[in-house]
Amino acid sequence: MNLFTSFAFNNALWLIWYRFIVANTDLLLNNGIPCRVLHVILHYFLLTNYAWMLCEGFYLHTLLVSAFTSEHKLVNWLMGLGWPVPAVIVTLYTVLRASSDDPTDTEQCWINEGNYMNALVYPVCVSTLLNLLFLFNIVRVLLMKLRAGPAIGTRPSRSMLQAFRATLLLVPLLGLHYLVIPFRPPKNHPWENFYEVLSAITASFQGLCVAVLFCFCNGEVIAQFKRKWDGSALLRKRANSCTATTVSFIRSTAGPMAGEEKV
Repeated sequence: MNLFTSFAFNNALWLIWYRFIVANTDLLLNNGIPCRVLHVILHYFLLTNYAWMLCEGFYLHTLLVSAFTSEHKLVNWLMGLGWPVPAVIVTLYTVLRASSDDPTDTEQCWINEGNYMNALVYPVCVSTLLNLLFLFNIVRVLLMKLRAGPAIGTRPSRSMLQAFRATLLLVPLLGLHYLVIPFRPPKNHPWENFYEVLSAITASFQGLCVAVLFCFCNGEVIAQFKRKWDGSALLRKRANSCTATTVSFIRSTAGPMAGEEKV
């Protein structure tokens, strides 16, 4: 839920940034405080994306490796990582950039990368590398569990296939597709346009990919939708039908009451 909230805010802010800031030359030249504040909020939610992807990796890894971990306590700890830590990093980035004497850092609504972008890049790299380590260990544990299961009618390659499919499902959830494009080519490089297109595709469709794989294709979600649909269909049928209710009384054997015949 927190990961999808982060996706939603980040994508909405990117749309606002490109529609009202990047396309407005006068606003960029004026370099007002609102557009710089939007830049800071945008990069905060960008960092929360990576923070919550790291939280997902740590959560899955902990549930697999430590079976007796309290899930409620684990989620509370992750809440302290997913939202406050990016705020600390972005605050440091904002202070460094606002106090810089270089016009590249302070002009045009901070649309240029500036000299302090590494303050955001390094935490993102650490988050992605940690998720990669979590993924390797998750696959290792899955292989061990699959091989330890019943082997009747199965082949060794089946375990590998199941682990490989689980790995592919975890890649977009943990943000590991960003490892395909870790470094931006220099300006006017022959691969610059290809990098921009690939980067835009991977960044823009991650939320959709995660939603399809982990929500709309999830068996529990589909079962819940069917349950809701069957329940609403049953209510409609009941509303269109007339039911009669009969009430029966069980009388004691003490004898007939006044005015009644004994049966």
